[in-house]
Amino acid sequence: MDAVKSLVSAVRNGLAGLADPAKAPAMQAYMKSEMPYRGAQKPARAALLKRVIAEHPLPDRVSFSSAVLTLWREAEFREERYAAVDISGSRGYGRWQDSGLLDLYEEMIVTGAWWDYVDEVAIRRVGPILRAEPETVTPLMLTWAYDDDKWRRRTSVICQVGSKAGTDTDLLTRAIEANIDDKDFFLRKGIGWALREYAKTEPDWVRAFVAAHAALSNLSRREALKHLGG
Repeated sequence: MDAVKSLVSAVRNGLAGLADPAKAPAMQAYMKSEMPYRGAQKPARAALLKRVIAEHPLPDRVSFSSAVLTLWREAEFREERYAAVDISGSRGYGRWQDSGLLDLYEEMIVTGAWWDYVDEVAIRRVGPILRAEPETVTPLMLTWAYDDDKWRRRTSVICQVGSKAGTDTDLLTRAIEANIDDKDFFLRKGIGWALREYAKTEPDWVRAFVAAHAALSNLSRREALKHLGG
């Protein structure tokens, strides 16, 4: 686990070096975060992570998962969790992106419980695994669509954003219908977002879907038809 300790230490020290205490309070306030920020800006963080990942490679799947979870669970500043999310999606570790990581991503979704974490994990981690292993992931997303946790439910709705022609419209329909009456802003916004993105590929399908679902909230409907003249 020396590789894990080395990478985690390099991330923490690097973020400390990028800290800007003058910017941190505004960043925390904008994200409505209980966890404090260091004030490290995104471009600088991205450059840091690129260098650290190259200099501290993780040799196997176990060390990869351990590094991500260590940064995530032990985070004292929000940027450390951003680093965990970024490392989880590093191209160099793409060979481990399969359904075996769903428990890790579920933990990040449920304990992160805010859009800045959840949307990245849902769309760029869970989504590709869904497309690669639909037989395994589709039933899970259908279960999540009815879960008590709204962030699992939002994940089930938005996980296909960017799937384009590969979108499973049955899954999309069922995930939306499971949440169509929920008044939560993030669910309503997520429904509209998912439909708006799919409208770039199949506008007629989205128009028909909206027309057939009178229960859609005004927010969801407006977002879905945003670029369709609706």
